[in-house]
Amino acid sequence: MSLFKKVSEFANSEQGRKVIDQAKKYASDPKNKEKIEQVKNKIMGKEKGR
Repeated sequence: MSLFKKVSEFANSEQGRKVIDQAKKYASDPKNKEKIEQVKNKIMGKEKGR
């Protein structure tokens, strides 16, 4: 079974929908948005101040 198919099946399961809802709630919090942005910039090599 391909990885994409496994991810798709998980996302469509009850447990997957719960995880997705939790992630959306986490991502909508302004404090968490800043944390997410910092991690994204660090991964992309665009961290400010370096």
